[in-house]
Amino acid sequence: MRIAVVGGGSTYTPELVDGLARLRDTLPVSDLVLVDPAKDRLEPVAGLARRILAQQGHPATVTATSDVEAGTAGADAVLLQLRVGGQAARHQDETWPLECGCVGQETTGAGGLAKALRTVPVVLDIAERVRRTSPDAWIVDFTNPVGIVTRALLRAGHRTVGLCNVAVNLQRRFAGLLGVPPEEVHLDHYGLNHLTWELGVRLGGPGGADVLPRLLDEHADAFALELRMPRRVLETLGVFPSYYLRYYYAHDETVEELRTKPSRAEEVAAMERELLRMYDDPALTAKPALLGKRGGAFYSEAAVALVAALLGTSGGQDGDGKPGSNVQVVNVRNDGTLPFLPRDAVIEAPARVGPDGAVPLDAPAVGPLQAGLISHVHAYEELALQAALHGGRERVFKALLAHPLVGQYDRAEALTDRLVAHNREHLAWA
Repeated sequence: MRIAVVGGGSTYTPELVDGLARLRDTLPVSDLVLVDPAKDRLEPVAGLARRILAQQGHPATVTATSDVEAGTAGADAVLLQLRVGGQAARHQDETWPLECGCVGQETTGAGGLAKALRTVPVVLDIAERVRRTSPDAWIVDFTNPVGIVTRALLRAGHRTVGLCNVAVNLQRRFAGLLGVPPEEVHLDHYGLNHLTWELGVRLGGPGGADVLPRLLDEHADAFALELRMPRRVLETLGVFPSYYLRYYYAHDETVEELRTKPSRAEEVAAMERELLRMYDDPALTAKPALLGKRGGAFYSEAAVALVAALLGTSGGQDGDGKPGSNVQVVNVRNDGTLPFLPRDAVIEAPARVGPDGAVPLDAPAVGPLQAGLISHVHAYEELALQAALHGGRERVFKALLAHPLVGQYDRAEALTDRLVAHNREHLAWA
């Protein structure tokens, strides 16, 4: 089986390779191709990938190339994990919105829009090349903003599923509290990418007993501390919000905090420099502990499980006892799952995944606190996608005006000017 990773020079990649080595029975990979234009990153990452596989006795070969067509030719699956503009662009995304009193973050708000504008055209170009070289390949998108990028790919007719590691992290967090293996925990995880709530936590599968009320009752103080929200907010919601909801529920407080500390991009850039130095060491044969601080925890488990289900190698059985498929949280076409959104919206939800793709499971009732915000952000995402596909200052302004983290016309005007100024080299229309 041939797997290509576009953005293979990412410091995340050894995490993925470690998972491929450990989970070889789930996904039997014979060829791993790392594709990246940055040779200074690609070579040390590929070298470590080869040593990790060799150390664990995995027979797969690792090829490194900057050529997308050559790298994806004959691939069964293509993973996208790229960052257009690198950490330098991310640093801009996290700083200039603060000048206008708005959250600076790389996947949501004005910074998230900037990333979408830079990323969607590049991803669509790569996907068209994949379609020419490997028309039957599945494209797994881990590139942020995952919801918008996945929707762009689906709208262009590509075989694609989006992936985020928020749900798999929460699954393991809850499993630890319950004292059960992670695979026994099913999440009623619904919303949009980076805008999700756990509406239930079920033991044994989608039809299992919901233990979320018990978890919230027994661990409310710990959850509130982790999420940096008052306990009363959790009690009012009655569900478990992802940590990204703090940008919405405590926007102004978050802005003031972000103004007083270095950007996450600066921290990550320093970490990446050290990781690449470590990857260059021929004595290193395993992913270093520092990688755990980089983010993307359990990315490898989620990615391997998803690709294996799509390619039919997992031999899995979902919680309803249907063989040959797995229930996993992915970014997928809505198709009526959340009835208040259009059918072609991309939602993040548990889905039955198999060789024919991903089909979301029926959702429990979504309350107005969640449904209202989901609808609001979906409207922004539609306008953001139009801006990414067609360009133009007016489309950018409309998307910002629609975003609940912006909303005011004077802020939207100021943010539009800054977004265009900081991203001109990546915007063909600017």
